[in-house]
This record gives sequence, structure tokens and C-alpha cells, in this order.
Amino acid sequence: MTKVIRIRQNGLLTLPAELQKKYQINEGDSITLVDLDGGWFLSPQKSILPNLVSEIEKLREKNGISVDELIQGVREQRNKSNSK
Repeated sequence: MTKVIRIRQNGLLTLPAELQKKYQINEGDSITLVDLDGGWFLSPQKSILPNLVSEIEKLREKNGISVDELIQGVREQRNKSNSK
């Protein structure tokens, strides 16, 4: 697919709606631009953090672990790693 887009005032550009939908790009999402000396490569950057937090929360609730217990466990693991 080839699309022509215009650069607007202050260097702003608009991604075509079909690409936004196809790659699930929403307002505020980040896109990486790689300068290839003669062309650009744009790549959507989807954060895995919300999904990771959601999975941790599900596991924490499923196993009956409080947030304080989770934090304490993380601290213990960090201390073990740092003492090696």
C-alpha cells in the first residue's frame, strides 16, 4: 500500500484512517521514525505495559496475594539478585 500524506503547519502529518485502524494506532500512541538516508521507516510502538499490569493483577487476585505481599516478594527477589 502506498499513500501520499501532506506535511501541515508545524511539521504535523496525519496518518490515513485505514492505517490507524489496521495497526490500532490511537491518539497519544508513539511511532518510531527511522531515517534511512533517503527515506523514512515508521513503526507503531505499542506499549506492553498495560497488558503486563493486567496479567499480573489477574494472577495476584487468583492466588490471593495482596499488593503489599507482591511488593515484598519483588523486594526479596531484587535483594537475592543483587547479592549474587
